[in-house]
Amino acid sequence: MSLASLRGALVPVALLLLWEILSRTGAVSPVVLPPPSAVAVKWWAGLQPALPYDPAQESYLSWLFSGEMPHDAVSSLGRVLAGFALGAGLAVPVGLMLGTSDGLYGLFNPLLQVLRPIPPIAYIPLAIVWFGLGNPPALFLIALGTFFPVLVNTIAGVRQVDSIYIRAARNLGAGRWTMFRRVILPAASPFVLAGMRIGIGTAFIVVIVAEMIAVSDGLGYRILEAREYMWSDKIIGGMLTIGILGLIIDGAMSRLNDHLLRWHRGLER
Repeated sequence: MSLASLRGALVPVALLLLWEILSRTGAVSPVVLPPPSAVAVKWWAGLQPALPYDPAQESYLSWLFSGEMPHDAVSSLGRVLAGFALGAGLAVPVGLMLGTSDGLYGLFNPLLQVLRPIPPIAYIPLAIVWFGLGNPPALFLIALGTFFPVLVNTIAGVRQVDSIYIRAARNLGAGRWTMFRRVILPAASPFVLAGMRIGIGTAFIVVIVAEMIAVSDGLGYRILEAREYMWSDKIIGGMLTIGILGLIIDGAMSRLNDHLLRWHRGLER
């Protein structure tokens, strides 16, 4: 481990030790803030499968994810990915159309500027009225939370393409489709991918709130359930799981961006 990594671990380790001491000595009520060791024990217990493995009844993988925490994590992650796919899948083509057409942009931009600041959480009552309970309202809210960050970044990316590229392509005889495919889309791709990275982060925020309202499983539902019984260690364990999932997804998005934009990185060097 490098010296920089060790230095970066000093503050988190010191905070964990302080937290443990304050909880163990009674300076802070363990009901309100349980010690990290108790949180770790509860989190590990939540990862364990509920029943012994029976190969005649289920596969090893399904048994491994049958524990409460893995089941909830998979449920939340599935909703995040499905809602993100819906929101981003709609936002990218709409953003490309609005970015390349001044007429469409002028027509729809005022409406977008009105709707964009409204947080997805404000749509919860309408989502329940429109879709009832279960996955549909949760997916709608996640897709909505994803849509606007991706849309805004896509429009900005298209409209900020350097005009020198446009003029050079026209001088070389590029048609409208060639211009879009070979100039505008590659130049806008860093903005689009940045919007997707922001959108997946927003999706994680929205899914937790949606699961507290509309569904009966997932990390948000489990945190709300733990709150009802004052299980602070379970609440913090659920928060820890959300953080780990978010870190994994963000790391995957970062690697995908680096891979897709390796030509862009090369030009910067």
